[in-house]
Formats: sequence, C-alpha cells, structure tokens
Amino acid sequence: MSNEALLVATAIAHWKLIISRIEISITRLSDEQLLQQIAPGKNRVVYLVGHLAAVHDRLFPLLGIGERLHPELDEPYLNQPDRTVPDLLTPAELREVFKKVNAALAEAFDKLTPDEWLQPHTAVSADDFAKDPLRNRLAVLLSRASHAAFHTGQAILVK
Repeated sequence: MSNEALLVATAIAHWKLIISRIEISITRLSDEQLLQQIAPGKNRVVYLVGHLAAVHDRLFPLLGIGERLHPELDEPYLNQPDRTVPDLLTPAELREVFKKVNAALAEAFDKLTPDEWLQPHTAVSADDFAKDPLRNRLAVLLSRASHAAFHTGQAILVK
C-alpha cells in the first residue's frame, strides 16, 4: 500500500470510528433521553443527531459523490435553532436517517482512490485550489470528523 493510500485509509478509518461511536451512543439512549437537553438551555440530543445527519448528507454533493438523501433536514437542523420549529422526525426515525446517510457515505468513501481524495471539493474554484491544494476532499473529511467528534462529546453528557 502506498503512503498516500495508507494516509487516506487512516482518515477513513478515523471517520468510521467516530460515526460508530455516535451510533452506539444514540442507540443506547432511549427516545426520552434523546429528547433531553445536553445542558439546561442547550440543544437536545435529537437536534444534534439531526444536525449531524444534515451536515453529513451535504457531503454527497460537496465531495462530488452523489445527490443528497435528505435535504429536508436543513430547515429544522441547520437553518433553525433547536425547539423553534416542530420536530420533523421522531427520535427513532432520526436514528435510522443518521445511520443510512453515514452507511451510504462509507460506501462512497471506499470507492474513491487516494488520488481522488486529494482532488478539490466542489465548493472550491480551480484558481483557489491551485493556490491552496489543501482544500481537497480529504480535508473536508477530516473537518467533518472533528465536527462529529465534538458533538459526540456533547451527546454523552445525557445519561
């Protein structure tokens, strides 16, 4: 395995580890626990799950690997603060959406070659990429993995 392939495989394994930890956490929580705030006056766990599902769903077009599966998640989980619009899905439905989005991403990630991971994502222009080749697909994956890990830390506060 080349060094590039090894680095990409390491990053994908890191992503999958974080996603599996989130899935374990939200599976262990009851629907009632998912509806709890992570702290008084803060987001509910179910909102964090919806937020992560929406952000991850946006990876399909951003990485140029497909169409979004659930664009309807943007309004309640990205555009609006928690508890300002009615919940779109039940906690159980949201768990399933989260799992399906991330399973589809994992499948698509495994199909990209190391060279494709180092290509620009779709939100960067050719000129900007030429100036900063670190604005690639792999950088997006690492950024979203950090984002997911941050929210995982919040979600485990609910017991």
